[in-house]
Amino acid sequence: MKSKADRIETLKMIISSKELGSQEDVLEALAKEGFKVTQATLSRDFKQLKVAKAASMNGRYVYVLPNETMYKRIPNPRMASEMMRIPGYRSINFSGNIAVIRTRPGYASSIAYNIDNSHIEEILGTIAGDDTIIIVIKEDVTREQVISGLSAIVPGMVE
Repeated sequence: MKSKADRIETLKMIISSKELGSQEDVLEALAKEGFKVTQATLSRDFKQLKVAKAASMNGRYVYVLPNETMYKRIPNPRMASEMMRIPGYRSINFSGNIAVIRTRPGYASSIAYNIDNSHIEEILGTIAGDDTIIIVIKEDVTREQVISGLSAIVPGMVE
């Protein structure tokens, strides 16, 4: 049986990669991914994710995730289950005692959550958007120390 967390991640990937305008469309996309859910469950998931409807570039109203002003759509989207196997991490850059991690759309909050809950000694905390994480680093900590601490918990990041 697939977990709620898997369903939520799949739902985020579906909403980020497809222009779906009805709950029936979303339920159908979830079913293709192996998630048979009711409309009531989908509504609760939407509420948890703060899903809204917004006008797309072609004027249709489609479901979107919060914090996305230009909704990044993929012309030929992959199946969400395939996309979930690919790490969300893209890059890291430093400026003083701040690091900025770039992720795939929809991944930043879950990666930041993992960072915060791993209690990495060198990191004071994180702030996450849709595809960007700001990390505040303790004074006198090297970039190498930060990357070393992060590489154990951020899939795709290597030392």
